[in-house]
Amino acid sequence: MASQNYHEPVLAAETTSLLVTRPGIYIDGTLGGGGHSLELLKLLDGLDGESLLVGIDQDSHALEAAAEKLRDFGDKAVLLRGNFSMVRELLEPVMRGAGAGMEVMGLLLDLGVSSFQIDTPVRGFSYLRDGPLDMRMNPDGPLTAADVVNGYEEQALSRLFFRYGEEPQSGRIARAIVSARQSAPITTTGALAEVVRQASSRKDSPIKTLSRIYQALRIEVNDELGVLEQALEDGFSVLSPGGRFAVISYHSLEDRIVKRFFSARCSADWGPKGLPLREPLKPAEAELVTRKPVQAGDDETGRNPRARSARLRVIQKLES
Repeated sequence: MASQNYHEPVLAAETTSLLVTRPGIYIDGTLGGGGHSLELLKLLDGLDGESLLVGIDQDSHALEAAAEKLRDFGDKAVLLRGNFSMVRELLEPVMRGAGAGMEVMGLLLDLGVSSFQIDTPVRGFSYLRDGPLDMRMNPDGPLTAADVVNGYEEQALSRLFFRYGEEPQSGRIARAIVSARQSAPITTTGALAEVVRQASSRKDSPIKTLSRIYQALRIEVNDELGVLEQALEDGFSVLSPGGRFAVISYHSLEDRIVKRFFSARCSADWGPKGLPLREPLKPAEAELVTRKPVQAGDDETGRNPRARSARLRVIQKLES
């Protein structure tokens, strides 16, 4: 069964308890196999009032798995194909068809790559499993990791590995890739991993280098940081007053963007220092629900090692 290929959702109990405050529309912008959505629906089902779960994913395989997992909830769950940066556009027809007075009370983004995608060799996300060098979260996307590895110039590759992977050997590895592809295109995850291993000067820790290189390629292929910034802006805009926005991030680049965005929305603008203002030029639009990121406990990380790097941040849109 497709849904069984998706592992347990990260920080599920913490996310649902912090996100759900009252009945309304709740959006799971990164549906995956439907794990978080299932827990949200269970909680919403116990509330007194009408609620609707809207799940969004760009991967048709994820939508199929989630539909199977959530089938018992019938029309209380609406699943849509698209990127979570399209949340405003995707939500418009749902809002038109929703019950009168229903408000968007919660939005969740889980920014991690699903275990199913990582564990499927043909998707090309992992250096541990040989497969086509792909890495597209949307299988119909125009750019693959092979396009980047074989098409970008050395300087561009070096910048990419340093910016998105924070890899200190970015220049060395970029040179090795350009040299290797002159003999034959690098088209598989295994072939790329071998080039990176040979180029790395730290032979005792190739896994960290491989992780950073593959992360950088995945971010580039899927424009993950640009998509995240758009999704934060549009996601906050569709929230009703009192609604909550929860984001789970897995690496420092994502977490910095989320932290900066949340901080800006929770801060009033008092203008240049020293101005004798009685009211801010721009009031705060939200308040922090989590002052520090929530992290998984030992029990969860023991069951699910990928939860170790997860950071959950939540804000609530102010009522006025």
